[in-house]
Amino acid sequence: MNSSAPPPSLTASVDGEVLSRMVRTDQLVAIRRSVLAAIPINVVLSFTATLVALNSGRAFEGLSWLLLSLVVNGLRSYVSRWAFAPSPGTTPEAGVAASPTARPVASHLRLASAMAALSGCVWALIPLLCHGYSSPQAVFYLTVVCGICAGSVTYGIAYAPVPISFITPALLSVVGCLVYAGGFDNLALAAMVLLYLAALARGALQSDKTFRDGSRLKNEATALAGQLRQVHALSLDATQQLAFRASHDSLTGLLNREGFTEAATLHIAAPDGRQHGLLLLDLDGFKAVNDAFGHKVGDRVLQDVAGWLRREIVDMQAILGRWGGDEFAVLYTLKPERQTPTAIAQALIRSISFATAHYGGHLGVSIGIVVTDDADIADMISFADEALYEAKRTGRNRFQVFDSALNQRLATRRDVERDLLHAIEARAIGVWYQPIMASDAREVHSLEALMRWNHPRHGHISPEEVIFAAANTGLAEPLLRHLVDEVCRGMRQLEAAGSSLAGVPIAINVSPREMAQLAVDDIVLGLLKSRGIAPRRLQIEITEEVALDTHATRSRLSALSAAGVAIVVDDFGVGYSSLASLRSEYVRQVKIDRSFILGLSSSPGNVVLVDAIVQLGRSLNIQVVAEGVETQDELDALRALGCKLVQGYHLARPAPLPDVIAWDAARLPLAVTAAAPVSAA
Repeated sequence: MNSSAPPPSLTASVDGEVLSRMVRTDQLVAIRRSVLAAIPINVVLSFTATLVALNSGRAFEGLSWLLLSLVVNGLRSYVSRWAFAPSPGTTPEAGVAASPTARPVASHLRLASAMAALSGCVWALIPLLCHGYSSPQAVFYLTVVCGICAGSVTYGIAYAPVPISFITPALLSVVGCLVYAGGFDNLALAAMVLLYLAALARGALQSDKTFRDGSRLKNEATALAGQLRQVHALSLDATQQLAFRASHDSLTGLLNREGFTEAATLHIAAPDGRQHGLLLLDLDGFKAVNDAFGHKVGDRVLQDVAGWLRREIVDMQAILGRWGGDEFAVLYTLKPERQTPTAIAQALIRSISFATAHYGGHLGVSIGIVVTDDADIADMISFADEALYEAKRTGRNRFQVFDSALNQRLATRRDVERDLLHAIEARAIGVWYQPIMASDAREVHSLEALMRWNHPRHGHISPEEVIFAAANTGLAEPLLRHLVDEVCRGMRQLEAAGSSLAGVPIAINVSPREMAQLAVDDIVLGLLKSRGIAPRRLQIEITEEVALDTHATRSRLSALSAAGVAIVVDDFGVGYSSLASLRSEYVRQVKIDRSFILGLSSSPGNVVLVDAIVQLGRSLNIQVVAEGVETQDELDALRALGCKLVQGYHLARPAPLPDVIAWDAARLPLAVTAAAPVSAA
């Protein structure tokens, strides 16, 4: 669209036919008023003319003419009040404008012209009262006729045919009488009357045009004002709809994240000292609904859950919103007559199954609760989210109140996230190593690199917390690069020290999220190449919770395996993809989860499971490592089952690389029992 084109004319937006009918309506209303105002004057002049006739001895003619004048004026008044007037209770404009066409308006105007012509014919009979304007009273009658004609033009400015219809017969009768009487004076006077008639007609036509122009401008403005009001109303409605859509979730109709935050901020802004409770709800099992029934059914479930929440909290005057995904938030002010947040949470957990049971499964709900009187909504959400995470971690379908312990954990997490980048850049995050040994405890098969960070305020931070913080802060890739680089540096240190461990592979753990989201193959192989390290010296250890059959993961693991990097599946036996892991062409080693090793010698069930895994590994040419070996009995049981590789505190503890080198140099070459634990520096 050409932006330089002029805007369309506003008058063009008013329909011409409608505008014409509105102008005619104004003319009709004005004519009605002028006729009703002029009739009393007409009656007064009629009585005056009759009195002059009586005084001149023409009683019969005068009274007859008066009677005719009164009848015509009465008829004209009646027609004006009846034909021109709208229905009772409405304005004349509304009564006429309501007509579907302009025909009623035009008919009324023609009727008004006809009635004016009839009244003019009555005044055309004035010559009967003065011998054709030849009696001594002729000057009086001539003055009255000319005056009433001028008055009709003055009053009838809205519609020219009405005054012209009135004055034409009256003045033509004067001209006819004067011409009939003859004589220069009469003929000159007749000419003047004709000129007078033409002037009055011209004035009536000009007044009509001026009235119509003014009426058109007024009605255009009125119509445009109406259109502008309509456009303004539509604009307000559109603005309100946009504001609603901006602050509400389109699926459930609840407040969205932004709308809930704004409403909650206003709700808790009043400094009344009252406590506010925030419940953050997350549906348990919703992903299974989506997977089993499809996203359309999942959307209907969310809509039903939203309706269920509305019903459950209808008496609480609470603010309800969809926080995102399958999470919902409820904020309300605590009052003595209302239930406590924990009671509300218990009721919600009990009743949610009834809201979704008709979809073929029962959903649960985990709830994080925070109660406070001085926190802003952002902090409350953060606190409730921490409590929700704890509720899901400890079993799901339960609630958890945010307390001091969770507050300390949240503070720690925030500090970890804030300090992580600096720790990576300063190499404050180090790597310890734990040997993986042959079951006879003589040979070190490989080393497992374990991340260690001693935070300056919070002490030891678990690897899981560091990985979680890296994912939340977008530092997953820098962290992975740092750890791989640390392992490469460790390999060089082993070579420089002349240690017998210099040739053993080193395994580095990669989280499922990193494997799914990062180009792990490009990162690892690129760093190995830049450091001059052979890929066969590195192992990638992943938990089997990662979906090994996804296209992205499969291609990355294939690239690593093809380059010589061995792929190790950790925590084998506790994930959903265990057998699929064994079928993968790139898996070279599995680590039996420590839960199966604990008390192995006294657990026949675990013995059967471990034996099955060992046999599967032998059949598929996959190495099997038993991790978590902490007693000699467990080690003996594993030896008896034919498990050739073991790892655990009974053999060697994780330690910094210098301590591992010293441990390896000091251990007995022919030891048949477990080596002494490494003393961590």
